[in-house]
Amino acid sequence: MKKSENTMAPSSDQSHDSTGPIPVSDFSSGSPLPPIDCDVLIVGGGINGCGIARDLAGRGWRVVLCEKDDLASHTSSSSTKLIHGGLRYLEYYEFSLVRKALQEREVLLKSAPHIMWPLRFVMPHDPSMRPAWMIRIGLFMYDHLAKREVLPGSRSVDLRKHAAGKPLKDQYKRGFVYSDGWVDDARLVLLNALDAKARGAEVLTRTRCTHARRDADGWTATLEGPQGTRTVRARAVVNAAGPWAESFLRGVAQSAKGESLATKSLRLVKGSHIVVPRLFEHDHAYIFQNPDKRIIFAIPYQDEFTLIGTTDIELNGDDPGAARIAQEEIDYLCTQASRYFERPIVPADVVWTYSGVRPLLDDASGDPSAVTRDYMLESNTTAAPLLSVWGGKITTFRKLAEDAADEVGKMLGQSNAQRPAWTDGAFLAGGDLSAWIGAARRPDDDFERFVSAVQAKYPWLYGKLTRRLARAYGARVSELLGDAKSLADLGPAVAPDLHERELRFLQTHEWAVSADDVLWRRSKLGLHYTPAEREQVAAWLQANAGAKNNDKVEVEVS
Repeated sequence: MKKSENTMAPSSDQSHDSTGPIPVSDFSSGSPLPPIDCDVLIVGGGINGCGIARDLAGRGWRVVLCEKDDLASHTSSSSTKLIHGGLRYLEYYEFSLVRKALQEREVLLKSAPHIMWPLRFVMPHDPSMRPAWMIRIGLFMYDHLAKREVLPGSRSVDLRKHAAGKPLKDQYKRGFVYSDGWVDDARLVLLNALDAKARGAEVLTRTRCTHARRDADGWTATLEGPQGTRTVRARAVVNAAGPWAESFLRGVAQSAKGESLATKSLRLVKGSHIVVPRLFEHDHAYIFQNPDKRIIFAIPYQDEFTLIGTTDIELNGDDPGAARIAQEEIDYLCTQASRYFERPIVPADVVWTYSGVRPLLDDASGDPSAVTRDYMLESNTTAAPLLSVWGGKITTFRKLAEDAADEVGKMLGQSNAQRPAWTDGAFLAGGDLSAWIGAARRPDDDFERFVSAVQAKYPWLYGKLTRRLARAYGARVSELLGDAKSLADLGPAVAPDLHERELRFLQTHEWAVSADDVLWRRSKLGLHYTPAEREQVAAWLQANAGAKNNDKVEVEVS
């Protein structure tokens, strides 16, 4: 590789998008900031925008990224948290997409073993769904469409003897086991932003692009953010606004000579998830087939919980940022999971929910589940270069970013030979553990060796906190802990296992401003805290906001 405690919240509306206002700036005060000149302005701070910023910055381009909210505020923190090929896409003959995603799994797993790791999935066989021979063929293809070095292949299992059969109803006697991966999606976005910044990109969060005027030889954009209004002059613009990509072209971007900028349409499909107390003790996940031909996952989550999802509900004219789970979706997920688990799951079991909106390229499919998850990059060079990102899935973000950077370079007159691709085999921030453990072996084994090394260097850390910090920060944990000799050196505990030093680190190094940033995106501590403990974190951030920035902070408690 290249170096480069628990009181449950009510279940009514628990999306990790803020239930209070997003912190915004008071733009009425302060004079305009000095203008910025750059090669590429990227609009959108989700996984695609941050991945593209990282790739371009690593090739030497001058990059500015703006995100109207926090990094990964919307779709990119609302996934099923999987690095996977997409087994079900084989039924839609999406062989190219599945192969691309399968190839990316191990590249990603090796790049950041602290936030991504292998996961085995169990598919109980229901003869009324797909026949066993069809499943075996699908899994054979899944095993062989791309090279595997880390992940074991698929096999059949006797659920009467396998640990995964214990929580299931007796009727499920046979199953299939295969491999994919798990990812902390919000931190994946963050690590890309950190790497982009380290390579020279300017990352502006809570900064909205309110206008972008195109000319023959460049763009002039107006950005409004925490410090005021500024002008950015860019040679090219990348539209990576996710669910807002189409509206950016129709409402924010201004053409040079009346040329059409919005030539594609998005289908916005809401995917919702529920979290319930842990349903099983083993470390495998489940994939369940439903009578409507969809599938749902049941995944070990945050040690004490099980994550169940997802739904596919088309949005028509709704604000993507306001997506919330509907009661019908909760009922659906509970009903479908209860078809398999011996103990029924009911809405009262739900302790948290979240919803995200997938920006899928409209391909005229009638069923939202059948809409392609592949991406399309649309170049427009009728005036200053414009690249719009349509669709995509989290597993293929690195390849999407590489393709996008290739295309931007081409539009700006540079060949791939002059500014070559570099991210295949490169570590993400904190992913290079060699200083702690020596040469890498397997990503999952490497992480366990890393946890032991962190514990040995900081013996005063207790096991639960050691593992959480190792998971969150990887090799960057030494930047957080520094020369601390005791727990007291981390400052007072603002909430259980969360000390002032870590909060200041998140403010200074990870663009954290609000309680939602800290508790639901930089971590999932909010799931483990009581409302009073979440309030304590919000109050601390409000009281200490001036130490990092001049944002007008609203107290938020999800």
